[in-house]
Amino acid sequence: MKRILFYFLLLSVIPSYSQGIRSIHAEIKNAGGKKVFLSGFYGEKVNRFDSVTCDASGHFVYTLGPATPTGLYRFSIDKDHFLDLVVNNENIEFACRGNLTADSTVFLSSIENKIYYYFLGYDRKVQAKLELLLPLLDFYPEYDAFYLQAAKEYEHLQRSEAKTLDSLSALYSGSYAIRIFRIQQTPFLPSGLTKEDRITYLKQHFLDDVNFKDTLSLHSNAWANKAISYLSLYSNNKYNQKQLESEFIKAVTVILSRASVNADVYKFLLDYFVGGFDKYHFDAVITYMADNFQDPFSCEDQARKTKLQKKLENFKKISVGKVAPDISIPDPKGKPIRLSEIKSEYTLLVFWSSECGHCVQMLPQLKDLYDKQKPKRWEVLTVSLDTSRSEWTSFLREQKLNWLNGCELKGFTSVSSDEYNIFATPTMFLLDREKRILAKPISYRELEQAMKENKVY
Repeated sequence: MKRILFYFLLLSVIPSYSQGIRSIHAEIKNAGGKKVFLSGFYGEKVNRFDSVTCDASGHFVYTLGPATPTGLYRFSIDKDHFLDLVVNNENIEFACRGNLTADSTVFLSSIENKIYYYFLGYDRKVQAKLELLLPLLDFYPEYDAFYLQAAKEYEHLQRSEAKTLDSLSALYSGSYAIRIFRIQQTPFLPSGLTKEDRITYLKQHFLDDVNFKDTLSLHSNAWANKAISYLSLYSNNKYNQKQLESEFIKAVTVILSRASVNADVYKFLLDYFVGGFDKYHFDAVITYMADNFQDPFSCEDQARKTKLQKKLENFKKISVGKVAPDISIPDPKGKPIRLSEIKSEYTLLVFWSSECGHCVQMLPQLKDLYDKQKPKRWEVLTVSLDTSRSEWTSFLREQKLNWLNGCELKGFTSVSSDEYNIFATPTMFLLDREKRILAKPISYRELEQAMKENKVY
């Protein structure tokens, strides 16, 4: 390790930090004439904001604007060829021997990125060794000499990694790369803990040294990675949905309570959790968060409430047991269809899009089930999130969907999509005669199960 730190110490005397305009010089062997896209991280989201074209030999120079915040950025040619760069107060120069990937890249200047990729690789090797040692500690005879050696190595690896990070921190106190690793750092685990004790210990200490006031690290994936790692401590593949929801409620209570010292980090985590749990239909967790946490930047004035706060309040309205929000949707002829005026014993409300592969596959299955009704007890109202009338109506004609069909032609910005917090398709709501929400199935299989449980057929 001394040799590694001496290497970085030598780098520190090279005047690579710039007091003025920062630039990125790159040579990518296989990118002659290609366009490279620039994206910035904010949590797990990667937002594209610019591009630059390589010359015939694969060179490009990109000048960073003075307002470009310090953070993690992605340079990409396509989804398989990209390089993440730490942008701080320095110029960056790198060369890719092949395609634009981390494995083929050599940094000619940029202490930040040398630190970032060195420690990233170092951590991966350490974690791989720790994973190999854990089964030995769990199953090998405890007082055997080999067990004692494995236990010693397990603790040594953890201490060595922590010491390396501490040493780098001392040398480069302003390093953004080190900020990222500090947030993601895992607490030391004694070798003598059982598997169950390790989980309990991590739940208690995983957030001990986390600086929740570090808003600058929001411009990276560090907070998202930390949140996912913490949630994973509460997950168990033997749990059913309700058990998982109960455990995740415990997890979000802990981490959001700790994050409440900083409004920006708190809001990011709250929004991140809402989006993630909505995607997997963990409605009990979302309802709990809506009841117990709110956007710190929101206010009581209805017109000035934030998008996140409105989203949280909408989740309360669309939980199982609540009366579904009434909506009015134009049919293909422009005639409004009002949800509350549907008189059937049950109603299935489906949000979909002709561009959604899962929707296109599911709707014909749903039609078969719908047509088999004798007598007819349930109606279907599909709300398309298409923006093209021709694509929407063409699909209706091709599939002969003879139920109620509506579309505002505004995609995910439609009023109905906003009322029901629709962020993915298909999304379904099974309603009774009074339009009370009975179930929110994710798939066709879950829909069949929900219909059987509610004696729809």
